[in-house]
Amino acid sequence: MTASTTGARVAAPLGWRVARLVHRRVETPTAQTLVLEAPGWPGHLPGQHVDVRLTAPDGYQAARSYSLAGPADGDRIALTVQQVPDGEVSPYLIDTWAEGDPVEVRGPVGGWFVWRPEETAPVLLVAGGSGVVPLMAMVRARRAAGSRTPFRLIYSVRTPADGFYTDELRARARDDLGLDVTYVYTREAPDGWRGEPHRIGLADLTTHGWPADGEPLCYVCGPTGFVETVADLLVGLGHQTRRVRTERFGPTG
Repeated sequence: MTASTTGARVAAPLGWRVARLVHRRVETPTAQTLVLEAPGWPGHLPGQHVDVRLTAPDGYQAARSYSLAGPADGDRIALTVQQVPDGEVSPYLIDTWAEGDPVEVRGPVGGWFVWRPEETAPVLLVAGGSGVVPLMAMVRARRAAGSRTPFRLIYSVRTPADGFYTDELRARARDDLGLDVTYVYTREAPDGWRGEPHRIGLADLTTHGWPADGEPLCYVCGPTGFVETVADLLVGLGHQTRRVRTERFGPTG
């Protein structure tokens, strides 16, 4: 996922470090999770992202930001990258980058769109497409910390084939006490799914989200139009603006 935070308290610029690919996992036909070894990695909070920079033999450089897909794990970091047609960075990472090959990374970046395991307020996560990546980092961090904070994830995708982390989310919804996962399909729904494909709306948030009087922390991530719609709906339902945290993304190459 290519990310850009809004309303973020971003830390001072950090230096670049060399990381190497150690593992890749296919998520969808156009997206993969890439696990990197980044010696000296300082750790990060779920919801933060990193900058990734490539340098061509002629010296030309291209950099993109990608959300971290999991909690801190020593010197290893995970990124889930959606290939962008005609992009400068994602096609290389998906199609060409081989295990052991180097790349430069800088981070972690971002201080507003984060969840800390010591938080006890209920959490509502609303994702559109690859916007689920930083929210999945929060789900994984919750499990790793043994947190009992109630989580609800509403995940909007075009079709079942477009969903990231499908098997893991199914298992976590079954095994992680206090985690609920709901899908909204916009183009094609799986057999047995109730209702018709639709864009996320008020009924989805009232049925599967948290009521505003419980003062949940709300994290919304996805394309700009999706984020603006969901954030407006949440505020209209009475959620405090300061408790609705948003991150928008889009192709930049």
